[in-house]
Amino acid sequence: MEVRVVNVRKEFDRFPALHDVSLDIRSGELIALLGPSGSGKTTLLRLIAGLERPTDGTIYFGEEDASQKTVQERNVGFVFQHYALFRHMTVAENIGFGLKVRDRDKRPSDAEIKRRASELLDLVQLSGLEKRYPAQLSGGQRQRVALARALAIEPRVLLLDEPFGALDAQVRRELRRWLREIHDRTGHTTVFVTHDQEEALELADRVVVMSQGTIEQVGTADDVYDRPNSPFVYGFIGDSSSLPVNVEDGQVWIADRAVGLQADDIPSGPALLYFRPHDIDLLDGCGGCIAGTVANSRRVAGTRRVELEIGGERQKVEIELPVDHPAAQKGRVAFRPRKWKLFPAS
Repeated sequence: MEVRVVNVRKEFDRFPALHDVSLDIRSGELIALLGPSGSGKTTLLRLIAGLERPTDGTIYFGEEDASQKTVQERNVGFVFQHYALFRHMTVAENIGFGLKVRDRDKRPSDAEIKRRASELLDLVQLSGLEKRYPAQLSGGQRQRVALARALAIEPRVLLLDEPFGALDAQVRRELRRWLREIHDRTGHTTVFVTHDQEEALELADRVVVMSQGTIEQVGTADDVYDRPNSPFVYGFIGDSSSLPVNVEDGQVWIADRAVGLQADDIPSGPALLYFRPHDIDLLDGCGGCIAGTVANSRRVAGTRRVELEIGGERQKVEIELPVDHPAAQKGRVAFRPRKWKLFPAS
């Protein structure tokens, strides 16, 4: 099922939560809505679900205007962060609940509901637990039941709101891989909300990066990580460092020093230089480079993350050094970014 969000605006008591948002979600796609708290990602998900109505704009399911339709009329499956399972029902009863409460003319037989629940228990790898109650399950198992319940109604669109947010890191990693496998097997159009960039980059076909009620960028994991189109996306996706610089005659300058970077496509004047801490070349000395003094150093897995003070104004950036680099403690380091991007200063 293709979903199109067209020029949607949403206000709560005159507070704008979404500003003129448009998004095309392809049929069978797994898409992540990624952003910090308050970015509008959950509001957008709830609008797609039918839990909220847009102040302006239209939401299409295929060619059908679904903007004023209820959750039931849209036939969406919804998975919440805290499972929302019925504690007094068994696993099998929870999974079959959406089918059980359908209008009589659309409700399957009890035997068909039982068959469907058994089939989904096998899909989510919980066969044999159908008679247990939610309190007898782990957090990861409860979330699998919640997903099975959402799939039981054969939804046109599957929506997940921070589905792994209540779980510990190891379980999150396991369920991410499992969710991707389930998606590939079932082929549902799936939209999930997360503030965890690692989760979004690993799971999604495309990532929608949101900030302050607008969409900053839509693209694959490679697009948003390697080719960010704004300072916000560069700073939010992955680790990054930035420095205020000047562009003069197609060259990047810090104070009175050219740093050896060409900037032919950026107008002269103040700019911000962005780069990743690991995407640098260390230099022994240079006629054109960035140089600074180590202010802090800490071990991060197989590297050492170093904070450098640059120039007289003591601007700080982070770079990665080999663990045994001699300058890791209060030494002086010269480097040049290997991959980088300039944005004109606003």
